[in-house]
Amino acid sequence: MAQTVERAAKGGATRGRTALPLVEDSGRNPEPRELKGRWQAYLADKRLNTTAQREAIVDQFFRVTEHISIEELLAKVRRKHPKVGYATVYRTLKLLVDAALASERQFGDGQARYEIAGQHHDHLICAKCGLILEFEDDEIERLQERIAQRLGGFAVVAHRHELYALCPRERGLDERCPGQRAGRVDAGGSKQP
Repeated sequence: MAQTVERAAKGGATRGRTALPLVEDSGRNPEPRELKGRWQAYLADKRLNTTAQREAIVDQFFRVTEHISIEELLAKVRRKHPKVGYATVYRTLKLLVDAALASERQFGDGQARYEIAGQHHDHLICAKCGLILEFEDDEIERLQERIAQRLGGFAVVAHRHELYALCPRERGLDERCPGQRAGRVDAGGSKQP
């Protein structure tokens, strides 16, 4: 299960390092107010009605900073709106994806996770504990372009880059994974030491 999302500094991946330099928030994603405006425009364009429950789900989703599952979002929303159901969260997330305000991701654990659609980034996922790190690396982007050109003159229009690895804790090199060392919060909402 994914524990947390951390964003790595742009171009932060370098050879010989066991962990990427991390920052709290790279500021890539739009502000919740802007997202909410785009959501309202989408609803108007599609002539869709909204409900208080749907708006509570959308508001909570726009506040999350991690990759979140339907169940995790449901638990957060139910703290203030206990009658919200799984199907309502599912349908609302599908609408957010259709509106290009959310992206659905699969990280090999059989569970769909969602994140706010924003600037391009790649993912490093611990194959054992599920920690998800977001990173950007200009060298990787240039290499992908060169490979596409070399393999027949292709021009990359989109891609998803996911690296599956073992974090230092799972490799037995450290007692805590990078998310714990930085004092991050896990998916269950617990503060890590």
